[in-house]
Amino acid sequence: MSDKKTLNIQITGMSCAVCAGSVEKAVKSLNGVLDAVVNFAAARATVIYAPGLITPEGIAEAVKNAGYTAHITQSNVSDTETEQEHSLLKFQLILSGSLTAVIMAGSMLSVAVLSNPWVLLCLATVVQFWPGLIFYKAAFSALKHFTTNMNTLVAVGTTAAYFYSTFEVLFPHLLLNSHREFPHLYFETAAAIITFVIMGRFLEVRARGRTSEAIKKLIKLQPDTASVIRDGKEHIVSVDAVTVGDIILVRPGERLAVDGEITDGSSAIDESMLTGESLPVEKNAGDKIRSGTVNTSGAFIMRALKTGRESSLARIIKLIEEAQGSKAPIQRIADTAASVFVPTVIGLSVLTFVLWFLFDHTYGFQKGLMSFIAVLIIACPCALGLATPTAIMVATGKGAESGILIRNAVALENLCKVNVIAFDKTGTITEGKPSVTGIFVDTEMNETEALKIAASGEHYSEHPIAKAIVNEAQKREIALYEFDSFRSITGGGITGVISGGKDVVLIGSEKLLKDSKVNLSAFHNTLATISGEGKSAVILALNNRPYAVFSISDTLKATSKAAVGELKHSGITPVMLTGDNETVARLIAQETGIDTVYSGLLPEDKIKVIRELKDSGMFTAMVGDGINDAPALSEAHIGIALGTGTDIAVESADIILVKGDLMSVSKAIALSRLTIKTIKQNLFWAFIYNIIGIPAAAGVLTLFGGPALNPMLASLAMSLSSVSVVTNSLRIKKKKL
Repeated sequence: MSDKKTLNIQITGMSCAVCAGSVEKAVKSLNGVLDAVVNFAAARATVIYAPGLITPEGIAEAVKNAGYTAHITQSNVSDTETEQEHSLLKFQLILSGSLTAVIMAGSMLSVAVLSNPWVLLCLATVVQFWPGLIFYKAAFSALKHFTTNMNTLVAVGTTAAYFYSTFEVLFPHLLLNSHREFPHLYFETAAAIITFVIMGRFLEVRARGRTSEAIKKLIKLQPDTASVIRDGKEHIVSVDAVTVGDIILVRPGERLAVDGEITDGSSAIDESMLTGESLPVEKNAGDKIRSGTVNTSGAFIMRALKTGRESSLARIIKLIEEAQGSKAPIQRIADTAASVFVPTVIGLSVLTFVLWFLFDHTYGFQKGLMSFIAVLIIACPCALGLATPTAIMVATGKGAESGILIRNAVALENLCKVNVIAFDKTGTITEGKPSVTGIFVDTEMNETEALKIAASGEHYSEHPIAKAIVNEAQKREIALYEFDSFRSITGGGITGVISGGKDVVLIGSEKLLKDSKVNLSAFHNTLATISGEGKSAVILALNNRPYAVFSISDTLKATSKAAVGELKHSGITPVMLTGDNETVARLIAQETGIDTVYSGLLPEDKIKVIRELKDSGMFTAMVGDGINDAPALSEAHIGIALGTGTDIAVESADIILVKGDLMSVSKAIALSRLTIKTIKQNLFWAFIYNIIGIPAAAGVLTLFGGPALNPMLASLAMSLSSVSVVTNSLRIKKKKL
């Protein structure tokens, strides 16, 4: 068999999970398609196919034949189709909403002009066949493929209300007793349904449109050019022109264009986009370095080892694409029910008319027609359609008030299922930046003076550890010395002379001071303790004599321990995923209360851990803040990013905690549980309403001497059911998380 290939197709026109199922079925039926997954939330299909048997164009044609628009892409960064759909829905929502407000005012208030039946008919006609046209098109497309969906419900319900009302305007009193002077119209019902459904779809498309932002921003991390040395001369070439084996010059502050190996020189490399760790890593000749990372200090020469799609940055982009493509959309109860509910209701309506017509020889046609219309109106999908979106809209507003931004309804519905939460360490559980945790001084120097000298020297450096010492001095409001001379030592520290003094100041790592022949025996135990705790040591020496040692490390966030404890109390298992070494990871985990730790992980390793947790049957959430967390955030059932983190992490996540407070994780889970409970209540009452209302509308009660349910009462019952659903959803606002 030919080699397998993967094809990504952007799809527009899908309105529910049933639509996604129809597309998936159509694509899978093609000869040469090995597998296909249609992601309704991302409006994308990922198709694995045999190129010798079928072409991408043939697959796209199958999507088109199923009634939807297909756009072939190499990745999901192209969102032109989504933007067009978003703009169209926005216009339709504004038009429909404005006219519906006027129609409702005219129907409920005695306004001479607005209440005129012919004015209402004209306004309702515009809504029904302009904004409402999308439902007719989609319902007709589904009908061609012998399926039904929410569009069918909307089309049937609004058409019944609209055409019945139109008949009343054109032929008043024809269906009713002659003593009734002002027939009841249902134009506001049809218009309101169209407006509400378009509003929900507009919000959904807007959320889906953001799914490609993470990849767009990752691509921006890729430099456009690289400084390649050829024939002894430096050439600025496009990054696409860099090949394996090329020799590249990397200057301070530049981002690496490809993966490679340092051949000459050394520097501190900021690998936070890969490991999430805030401290730059010292790299020397022979060390491997990766694309997307940043050279923070010295210049060096490197040899390219992996370029293009094989580079680390390209692999991260691919990982996110795969994770997003494999994330299945939630099976919405209302959409699933619609596939059975709609044809059933239509069948009951027709059966009702036929039975009245056959068995009532006096008023059979009139009663049958009235009952037919009443069944269709009372079975209008308004309550069923509002059951989920109203609860979600209220819940997302409630979440925003608490600093919890929910990107999509799928995440909100699924969050309550989580039983394992994986936390990144740096920037998530910890502050994400180095700080001074201890100062150990010689008997001949006090702590304040040691900090003053060290900060005065480090003030000239841009290294994160140097900034930690300077920040500590600023926190204590210590005035700094001026230096007459200053020199930065690549990969080690700084040296200089304080203005007006003669002492030579040397500040740096243990290795630097040992290389400078400084005797550190007086601080041997201190250095051993700091190293054993997984912290970094910075030593201050004057004239080659050590006077102070600064302990530098990342510190735990104030609420991390309490947040982890609350999750464990609620039965959720916390685990830690970090790129840091095992010693540091274990110490932080022990302090936080986390029992399970995975350390030394790269982005692809984090994805493997998430997949292992999922394969073991655990419903998993990932909480992170860095670029390196983005693939795992996408792979987890639920991705939760801190708003204080990188844009890449935020765009990859389903939920964003604006304040960066881990206590918000428990609040988000509580909000999800409350929302699901409310949705289930809404759906229960929506279905009960139909179960009771449809037989009444069909005239069953009249067989036992009860009243007939005419279309006016059916419309009132339908409205009350919708009001009850909305009112129940609004109760979420009053709940304390």
